[in-house]
Amino acid sequence: MRDFVSERVKVVPPSGIRKFFDIAATMDDVISLGIGEPDFVTPDAILRAGIKSLEHGHTHYTSNSGTNELRRAICHYLQRLYDIEYNPDTEILITVGVSEALYLMLSAVLNPGDEVIVPQPCFVSYTPEVIFANGVPVVINTSVENDFQVTGAEVEAAITPKSKVLLIGYPNNPTGAVMTRERLAEIAAVAEKHDLLVISDEIYDRLVYGIDHTHFATLPGMRERTVVLGGFSKSHAMTGWRLGYAVGPVDLISAMRKIHQYTIMSAPTTAQMAVADTIGHVEDDVERMRVEYDRRRRLIVQGLNELGLACFEPRGAFYAFPNIRASGLDEQAFAETLLEEERVAMIPGSAFGESGAGFVRACYATNYEKIEEALERLRRFMQRHG
Repeated sequence: MRDFVSERVKVVPPSGIRKFFDIAATMDDVISLGIGEPDFVTPDAILRAGIKSLEHGHTHYTSNSGTNELRRAICHYLQRLYDIEYNPDTEILITVGVSEALYLMLSAVLNPGDEVIVPQPCFVSYTPEVIFANGVPVVINTSVENDFQVTGAEVEAAITPKSKVLLIGYPNNPTGAVMTRERLAEIAAVAEKHDLLVISDEIYDRLVYGIDHTHFATLPGMRERTVVLGGFSKSHAMTGWRLGYAVGPVDLISAMRKIHQYTIMSAPTTAQMAVADTIGHVEDDVERMRVEYDRRRRLIVQGLNELGLACFEPRGAFYAFPNIRASGLDEQAFAETLLEEERVAMIPGSAFGESGAGFVRACYATNYEKIEEALERLRRFMQRHG
């Protein structure tokens, strides 16, 4: 029998994150700094609103676009946070997390051979999703020397006649880097000059420390050429609720909706109703979690640096990205040996692109005491290997 699997699927390797998650799941006494998932429970007001919606029998499909109430609530939320207006009827689509939103956007705009510029290290889904959508990823390798911020000059150098999209994700997973408004303005100018569409993944927008987040579409000239992807999984501890959104120009949101209605129908009804009823009432919970992440951030960065694992200061998300070359191991061997010997799970930096070589990702979305214990185990590990 012939091989039915497509070539574009064959060339994409399995997720480097899931590999370590699956190994750790078979072991006892593992402290996981691997999966990027909050350890907090969803705020109580959202939980109660979700339960109430179920008790009232709201268990059916919604509009393909999402409920009117949620679309209006998110547009109001974005206006309050970033002073930008979106039409809730035509410029927003509710999706099954940001992952679906990214799939829809790339599928809606890419023709075979179109190039997508992707700064790395980046979330593991970016380049595979470009390939699945029949596009060609063009990688820009960022570096710790530049705080993992991509520059306008680097973007311009990557542009060819086939360039169509710039895909960026800041605050960044896996590095924790946050772009300054000035650096984003450089990129915006290049995108306008070369007529690029910008897809800006801003799922970590509420998790920043000592710096303001810039909503990319608020930059001059960017609203009409930017689709911003957002959601509540990280900032509101709602990963399992699977709720995201995309906001952008009418024609692009309409194209995304067409694919969405044929593949997904609608995002989970319970999640939509829970957030629509509470989004304006859980700011204290969001801030409480952000402050605690900041406390953990300072602990893990200081601890890693004291162990000789040089770590630049992450200013967003909930990841540290230390350089592990002082151990004498490459990032794959470091992560595997650390898990085997000390039961601490981290992710090799190369899972996020070749510029992640020599680094590992350590997620600090776990409680303070476990991070302290992980650092103690890492100290023992570095005494043997450092």
